[in-house]
Amino acid sequence: MKLRRLGSLYAAVLIAGALTACSAETVEADDAKPTATASGSTNPSGAPGGTAEEAGLPLIEAIGSIPVTEEQRTGYERDSFKHWVDEDGDSCTTRAEVLLAEAVTAPEQGARCSLSGGSWLSYYDEVEVTDARKLDIDHMVPLAEAWDSGAHAWTPERREAYANDLGADRSLVAVTAKTNRSKADRDPAQWMPPAESATCTYLVDWTATKLRWALAMDEAEKAALLNLAEPCTDSVVEYEPAS
Repeated sequence: MKLRRLGSLYAAVLIAGALTACSAETVEADDAKPTATASGSTNPSGAPGGTAEEAGLPLIEAIGSIPVTEEQRTGYERDSFKHWVDEDGDSCTTRAEVLLAEAVTAPEQGARCSLSGGSWLSYYDEVEVTDARKLDIDHMVPLAEAWDSGAHAWTPERREAYANDLGADRSLVAVTAKTNRSKADRDPAQWMPPAESATCTYLVDWTATKLRWALAMDEAEKAALLNLAEPCTDSVVEYEPAS
């Protein structure tokens, strides 16, 4: 069953949290605990999650638990990851499902899940968007990066599941097309969201996605994550391994 996020609650926390600092591929880029959402308690963007006392791994510890290997880009094609499918046959593709779940103001839903109106807050750059066509759905860990980090050995079915992952809140996020296309297929050693308030949330979301899908990282990526995560002392990572 698809996990529908509570968009209005998420947005309310997001807007409130943006007032504080972070304790300082392009689109269109299972049973064990901890669970599928990821966040930091001082996370300014307000993505779901809790404090270290409540659950999850401290961010630094979570990063350290990801294996380090050399990346493998050979053979990558974006079409290797079938995405924006209508998994449950309700006429809403994965893209539409994320837009509906993350809306601050719910859009009107027409025939074949066409969306009009509504508003969204892109946490990468703290920009409010009122036209869904100006939003991209970002794969938190880009498809090419996933391929490099282990997905090259997956079946087509598992790659499709990854590309349409609605089972974890932060695997896919609605953000401005500008920031998503600036990110492209780069990892945190090469790109971070422009909004300072997004830093801890982004690091937690990235780490949780890697852990959820048992993806590795390279040396430069791990070093960058550990360095960037130093101010995020209260941030914790919660995830559920993908089936």
